[in-house]
Amino acid sequence: MRKFTWFNAVSLTLGFAFLYIPMLILIIFSFNSSKLVTVWAGFSTKWYGELLQNEAFLDAAWVTIKVAVLSSSAATVLGTMAAYVLVRGGRFGGRTLFSGMIYAPLVMPEVITGLSLLLLFIAIGLDRGVFTIVLAHTTFSMCYVSVVVSSRLVSFDRSVEEAALDLGCTPFEAFRLVTLPIIFPAVISGWLLAFTLSLDDLVIASFTAGPSSTTLPIKIFSSVRLGVSPEINALSTIMIAIVAIGVIAASLVTKQAIARRNREEKEAIQA
Repeated sequence: MRKFTWFNAVSLTLGFAFLYIPMLILIIFSFNSSKLVTVWAGFSTKWYGELLQNEAFLDAAWVTIKVAVLSSSAATVLGTMAAYVLVRGGRFGGRTLFSGMIYAPLVMPEVITGLSLLLLFIAIGLDRGVFTIVLAHTTFSMCYVSVVVSSRLVSFDRSVEEAALDLGCTPFEAFRLVTLPIIFPAVISGWLLAFTLSLDDLVIASFTAGPSSTTLPIKIFSSVRLGVSPEINALSTIMIAIVAIGVIAASLVTKQAIARRNREEKEAIQA
């Protein structure tokens, strides 16, 4: 086992400082009473109140949450199905092409993906809006779900599933009652990853959004181009708090699921 050296400690400290000190400064200045975001003029929460009265930001936030929930849910279902086929499907005709199409969005520049989807929607005469953003986000985020779920299926002990089949379960029942509960933490992780990618996306949404379907990243980017407003600091602080709470909750749920799975496996082995 390698020892924890001073070099590792300094490297970690500088790395975390580089990542989190700007966020800390942003959170502090979100409580600044001045309109100038770089000049401290006293503690105040008025920008949070004004943010809650800003209809443009609220509408953009609602569109973003709706798109993220729908696209991450669809991407989770499709990505899990694709991962199951890749891991359990064996060698079949077109496997190389299928896996290449699944993993292509991982290395494809977002500009190309957004432009190609825009041309597709124009060619089929589909008006841009929330539906087109959901389709676009599902397309590029399902590959991330597939990677996460595939890594869990590769290390999956198939003897438990085979035991369920021997006891009379159909393949679908074995998947629903045995396989899915075991890989469920990976499925949830894939959903959270797809949800985060959808919330953060700007480039693809810029190509596929319509006039009445502005997402929060697009709204923030448009506002920052005209100057940073204290309301954006308040909005960013709220998003950081939500993400932090979500990460902590997901970690606790995943930890409990893993502990329950290990306990059930031990009970099954003892039985």
